[in-house]
Amino acid sequence: MDHELIEAATEVARTRCRGDNHTVAAAARNRDGRIVTGVNAYHFTGGPCAELVVIGAAAAQGAYELDTMVAVGDRDRGVVPPCGRCRQAMLDYFPGIEVIVGSGEGDGLRAVRIADLLPATYVWSDHQPDAG
Repeated sequence: MDHELIEAATEVARTRCRGDNHTVAAAARNRDGRIVTGVNAYHFTGGPCAELVVIGAAAAQGAYELDTMVAVGDRDRGVVPPCGRCRQAMLDYFPGIEVIVGSGEGDGLRAVRIADLLPATYVWSDHQPDAG
């Protein structure tokens, strides 16, 4: 379990999530060990979840090989699972990424491959016309 990653997301949730616009923080570890963090940007029109903000921030920092991600709610809500949209985006960008989620048994946490969070999923790249 990547406790350092959970701690990074928890610290961002504690110190940067303020009010109703920013309520979830996420952190991801790149293959080279770097940790990238972000917060959601809630807006009545939708807005990106913290996991999507992390994907964009990682790209801006040249971190293109994310291995693990976790999201943490503000106000000490702990680890929260990704929504369906974030699961699909993580699968499309990083098909081997693991996501830290609750085990459903008390405070237990586990790392799960993103493909296991989307059984019988649509894989966008499998449905694109050949580039040739």
